[in-house]
Amino acid sequence: MIALLPMKANSERIPGKNVKPLNGKPMFFYIADVMNELELFETLAINTDSAEISRLAKIRYGNWVSIINRPLELLGDNVAMNLIINHDISILGLNNDYFQTHSTSPLLSGATIESAVASYQVGKIHDDFDSMFSVNALKTRMYDKNLSPINHDPGKLIRTQDLEVIYEENSSFYIFSGDVFMHRKHRIGINPRPYIMNRNSIETIDIDEPADWQLAELILKTGYAP
Repeated sequence: MIALLPMKANSERIPGKNVKPLNGKPMFFYIADVMNELELFETLAINTDSAEISRLAKIRYGNWVSIINRPLELLGDNVAMNLIINHDISILGLNNDYFQTHSTSPLLSGATIESAVASYQVGKIHDDFDSMFSVNALKTRMYDKNLSPINHDPGKLIRTQDLEVIYEENSSFYIFSGDVFMHRKHRIGINPRPYIMNRNSIETIDIDEPADWQLAELILKTGYAP
């Protein structure tokens, strides 16, 4: 299995966040360190347009890391992630399984990653599913943009814990094979399975806004280690 950690130099809301020190070390070190310590992944492939990300990764991870320089046609803030993954797999090969995550999930734990990879590997053989992705399980009254109820009947106020569950894709990670991805050009296959996470868990914090950064830093200052 190969780990994919795509990162670009530019970040609009938190400038340079991938290499910005988060409680004392560059943000992307958190998730990369955890994956390195697990020894589950043959290679960490970093697709990037940043010389600084490349330099720091090579110093810290040596030959374990493979830098994929992002081509001109994939530069910019509005490039779909599936196009970047497609580029990576065209280089790394179809005959691999891939674990794709983001540097913006610095609190994702090694135990969760290990559990998800094991579930994927067993399920791929015995349950015939082709991909896995992390979700938050929501049991709350949900409405669409027109205020039409999604998972409940407003005329029957049942307990929230008894509501039909809704899955929220949380982008913490995706697991898939190269050939499944190339068949759909999508990291979620035809027959996927969710890896259910607690939406209130600190592991699901995604650093997108300055407030997310501040919260993650406060948590890390308490001594939390992913």
